[in-house]
Amino acid sequence: MRNRARFLVPVLVTGLLGAACSSGGSTAPGGATGGAAGGAAAPAAGGSGGGAFPRNQTLYTSGTQWGPPANWNPLREWDFATGTKGLVYETLFMYDPNTDKFSPWLAESGDWTGGLEYTLKLRKGVTWSDGKPFTADDVIFTFELGKFETVPYHPLWSWMKSADKVDDYTVKFTFTTANHQEWANHLYSRAIVPKHLWESRSEDEVMNGINEKPIGTGPYAYQSHDQDRMVWVKRDGWWATKALNKDVKPKYVVDIVNSSNEVAMGLLLQKGLDLSVNFLPGIANLVKGNFGIKTYYDQPPYMLSANTAWLWFNTTKKPMDDKEFRRAVAYSIDTKKIVEGVYGNLVKASDPTGLLPQWDKYIDKNVTSQMGFSYNPDKAKQLLADAGYKDRNGDGLVESPNGAKISLKLIVPAGWTDWMEAARVISSSAKAAGIDVEADFPDYNALVDIRNSGKYDMVINNDKQLANTPWLYYDYLFRLPVQKLQTTTNYGRYENKRAWELTQQLDQVKPEDLEGMKKITSELQKIQLDDMPVIPLWYNGLWSQTTNSVWKNWPTSAQGTPKYPPTVWRNWLEMGGTLMLTELQPASGG
Repeated sequence: MRNRARFLVPVLVTGLLGAACSSGGSTAPGGATGGAAGGAAAPAAGGSGGGAFPRNQTLYTSGTQWGPPANWNPLREWDFATGTKGLVYETLFMYDPNTDKFSPWLAESGDWTGGLEYTLKLRKGVTWSDGKPFTADDVIFTFELGKFETVPYHPLWSWMKSADKVDDYTVKFTFTTANHQEWANHLYSRAIVPKHLWESRSEDEVMNGINEKPIGTGPYAYQSHDQDRMVWVKRDGWWATKALNKDVKPKYVVDIVNSSNEVAMGLLLQKGLDLSVNFLPGIANLVKGNFGIKTYYDQPPYMLSANTAWLWFNTTKKPMDDKEFRRAVAYSIDTKKIVEGVYGNLVKASDPTGLLPQWDKYIDKNVTSQMGFSYNPDKAKQLLADAGYKDRNGDGLVESPNGAKISLKLIVPAGWTDWMEAARVISSSAKAAGIDVEADFPDYNALVDIRNSGKYDMVINNDKQLANTPWLYYDYLFRLPVQKLQTTTNYGRYENKRAWELTQQLDQVKPEDLEGMKKITSELQKIQLDDMPVIPLWYNGLWSQTTNSVWKNWPTSAQGTPKYPPTVWRNWLEMGGTLMLTELQPASGG
């Protein structure tokens, strides 16, 4: 799921944005698709159903929710109300993607105490917001919820044998296979829930229950919600205040439901919004101007990189089943035109491997220098000619070696205007190389059905986000076996047993074994760049725009400031977003 803003740039700032305003929003992890006109009302002094929210004690955010808060169920990571995980429910560890470091959180420590055994030590003195103690029983219960087939982390139990209580603050996990990379991801991704409140719930209630007024261990509690906002209130007794000397500064966090660039931009300019985490086209011009709006970097690309946008081929269809044809398409794409023309340099062109900049250490530069690709229409034409693709009727477009007409569709969701423009660029540059590719814009839900069932030609996707391990990207690209419906991985139905074996081997390498990981990722990169089952295009940014009118000390790249990601995106609060709230300071006169 994604956070997206898909609307025209507001009239009130059109003159400021200039040419960069031609694009709409872009993708981000964890949110619903934007689409409805209008948007939330500006923040008011009074919160609906929750009393007054003094402006100098309230943090206003927006950009993750495109409809009224629907649930507070931390297992539903695709649609829970922003802050459910991170502000209320917490994880065992925190992970900093910029330093590649884990920090103990609900856990005090964790170690592999045997080849197939991991021992977790929990913090003492942690309590749920209802006053009940947090213990090993809660951790074991949370992981055992994964035995329900509908729970997203159910696959964990295909290689986890048991989770056993050693004492009230020690858990021993036993595995049939030591998938080190995957396990490390679970350690900071799984929101721990209270056994005493969840143990009576059926499987349907566990996954589909809305869990209103959630009880967690985190720094905030449910205050109120309405059609246009989610309100959290700081609670007393957060364990980290005493244990780690950490204290979140805003008393209230109000997340505004937003479905319009106009509303978000207007609120930013009027200082009614402190943090906007949706894509705002032309924001670079506001950062350069005297408008009090800041981004992580003060120059291109302005944002941290969060995920890679990939062009997937349906490798079960001709001519996408031909790697030489796929390679020709890769050389035909003018990514620079997308980065500069569509995004105004708010994104970066991807490395040929698709690995994010934070994963640069896993890229084999010798492989990419020899096997990498770049925009080269002459090279694309030569690859087509050498593989037997020729223009037999003089229309400037090639036919298949057997003479069959080639007419392909590249799909992206209707309304996602930046991706729509990018698809048009890809279509135009492909045609210039002799490949008939038409950009097509189905409804988002229709696109998902087409993509998952394998009834498409080409599609752009960026489901997998930055995380602790590049294994997640290779699992995304190469997972086997191919299912009737491919819902989260290998949308191209590409079958390469060797690549999948290497991916599984990578999973079993200890994260600290950098050389062991690089040896395998190098082999995977050779396969990827030789067969080209997908084309990495650009890195989407961790969209984040802040103002200093009420809160200051936002994370930026400037020396001496905190490096935590300035965001409240789902699944990023446990990657430092919560810590960001402990570093904020009231602005003078705020």
